[in-house]
Amino acid sequence: MEITIHASFLPHDDPDASLAFYRDTLGFEVRNDVGYGGMRWITVGPADQPGTSIVLHPPAADPGITDDERRTIVEMMAKGTYAIILLATKDLDGTFEPLQASGAEVVQEPTEQPYGVRDCAVRDPAGNLIRIQELR
Repeated sequence: MEITIHASFLPHDDPDASLAFYRDTLGFEVRNDVGYGGMRWITVGPADQPGTSIVLHPPAADPGITDDERRTIVEMMAKGTYAIILLATKDLDGTFEPLQASGAEVVQEPTEQPYGVRDCAVRDPAGNLIRIQELR
């Protein structure tokens, strides 16, 4: 059996700000940008990895959640505790510099972790935690 990761979903509360962050700051290509009912789903990913994407989605789109759950999601997004994604790069310092210069909220500068990885962390415009690990 061969299984690959095709897409992961991260919520957004401002599609234009999220698009600018993932396209302009991280350098991802835009693969799809679809609007429906006043909401927007934006699919992005690294140009050299066409089979792996991140779908930026409106958290209110899921019809299976209650209004209370929707409010909880919005509150957690505002605190930055709702969603996390782990990215990787060969050049952590070179990746971190433009992130910091862009004004992204820095959670942790590049650090050698006691568990054997070197990484940094920022938040995207929706508050999602983006950890970036250095490949060795």
